[in-house]
Amino acid sequence: MAETGEEETASAEASGFSDLSDSELVEFLDLEEAKESAVSLSEPGPSSELPGKDDKPVSLQNWKHGLDVLSPMERFHLKYLYVTDLCSQNWCELQMVYGKELPGFLTPEKAAVLDSGASIHLAKELELHDLVTVPITTKEDAWAIKFLNILSMIPTLQSEGRIREFPVFGEVEGVFLVGVIDELHYTSKGELELAELKTRRRPVLPLSAQRKKDCFQVSLYKYIFDAMVQGKVTPASLIHHTQLCLDKPLGPSVLRHARQGGFSVKSLGDLMELVFLSLTLSDLPAIDTLKLEYIHQETATVLGTEIVAFEEKEVKSKVRHYVAYWTGHRDPQGVDVEEAWKCRTCDYVDVCEWRRGRGALSSSLEPKAKELK
Repeated sequence: MAETGEEETASAEASGFSDLSDSELVEFLDLEEAKESAVSLSEPGPSSELPGKDDKPVSLQNWKHGLDVLSPMERFHLKYLYVTDLCSQNWCELQMVYGKELPGFLTPEKAAVLDSGASIHLAKELELHDLVTVPITTKEDAWAIKFLNILSMIPTLQSEGRIREFPVFGEVEGVFLVGVIDELHYTSKGELELAELKTRRRPVLPLSAQRKKDCFQVSLYKYIFDAMVQGKVTPASLIHHTQLCLDKPLGPSVLRHARQGGFSVKSLGDLMELVFLSLTLSDLPAIDTLKLEYIHQETATVLGTEIVAFEEKEVKSKVRHYVAYWTGHRDPQGVDVEEAWKCRTCDYVDVCEWRRGRGALSSSLEPKAKELK
C-alpha cells in the first residue's frame, strides 16, 4: 500500500529529480561539459563515449530486440557507472533507462531545477575554495583532474579540515562505480561525517520514497570511500574497467595545474601512482556518520536533517540487484502498483511500456534476459 498522503502530494517535487546534490548536478551535466572540452577541478569525467553508435541514441525498441546479444553496459557504451545511475534505479529503473535512451526529454521545468540547485551548491563550494576551469582534450585529462582533486584534499582531511566534492571510485559487485561526495568534515566528537546536501523546490521535506533513494546514495558513497582508504580499490581494477592509457601525455593545461599544486608529473600513470600511495599512507579513517541535509532553493533555509544508519548487507544486496540489469541478467523494471503515483511527474509516461502493460514490459518487445550464473 502507498504511504498515507504520498499519492495525493505527488508533484514535480516527488519526481526523484528535484533533490539534487552537488555530485548529481555534476554528473548530469558531465557529458555536456566533455563536449565543450573543459572541466572544473571539482568535476568528474564522462563514463561513456556517446549514448549510441555514430552519435545517435539507440531506439528503445531496437535495444529490446537486442538484449540477448548486448548487455546495457555494452549497448550504452559504458565503461563504468555513476553512483546516481544506481540511485535512479532505486526510484524507478525504467525511468532511468528511458533517460539513457531518450536524453532529449528534459523539460524546461527540470532544467530550471538544475539551475536553481546549482547556484546553492556553487555558493557552498566557494565558501571553502575557488573553482578553476581546466581545458581538457582526453579522458585521461578528465581522470587527471579527479586525481589532482583527491591529492589536494587528502592533507585537509588529515588535518581534520572540511572538504567538498571528493571524488570516489571503486569496483562493486563486478561493476566500476564513480561518484562525488558532497562534503566531508569532522564532528565535535572527532568522527568523520559525510554530509549530503539536497535542495528542494518547495519548503517541505521529501516523501519517504525520495528519502530511501537519498539514504542509499550516501550509504554507497561510504562503502566506496571506505574501500579506497582501506586499500581495497586497486590500480589494476581501475585500469581494467576504465581502459585508460596511463602512458598518454597529459594536456598542457592539466600539467600546468599539476605543477601549481606541487606535483611533477607527465602522465596519468604518474598521478595514479601518487593517488594510491597517498591513500595508503594517509591513515584516513572510514566514515563514521552519514547525514542528509535538505535546503529550500529559494530561501536557502535548512528544512531538516537526517542521520542515516549504514547497513552494509542491505547496500550490497541492492547493488547486486541493480547491477544485474546493467550486465544483462534481467529486464528493466518499472515501479510497483503501490508507487504508481511516481508516474504522474515522469517525462516518459506517454511512452512507458511498463505502464501500458500494467506492470510488465510489452510482450511483443519483451527481451530474453540472460540467466543469472
